[in-house]
Amino acid sequence: MAERRYRVFVYGTLLTGEDNHPIAAPYVRDVRPGKVKGRLYNVGLYPALVLGEEGEVEGEWLTVTEEGLKAMDELEDYGEGRDDNEYERVWVRDVCQPLEGYVYVYRPEKAVGLPLIPSGSWRHRKENM
Repeated sequence: MAERRYRVFVYGTLLTGEDNHPIAAPYVRDVRPGKVKGRLYNVGLYPALVLGEEGEVEGEWLTVTEEGLKAMDELEDYGEGRDDNEYERVWVRDVCQPLEGYVYVYRPEKAVGLPLIPSGSWRHRKENM
């Protein structure tokens, strides 16, 4: 039986080399750079993406197994159909290439008052702050 795979756009602590990447790493089958439309906010120890027409956010497309998606859901405090999710998991397309998949996003109202990361890059956040 073939393993199910999912493409997930990551932009913060799940990026290769970042603090939470080891949670996804055992399940990663492919990694590609990417960008999506939106704005990146600094929540403190991690970022939050708010999708929108303004701005671009840099990240990576991880292709993961079903177990990997479940591990990321747990990390992001996401449960399908729940009203109290920290992040929502939605479908998104890359800005520059024919890639699409899931991404974990903040609701715009939750990001009010959070500092914007102007570069759209979690890795380069300190250069702009």
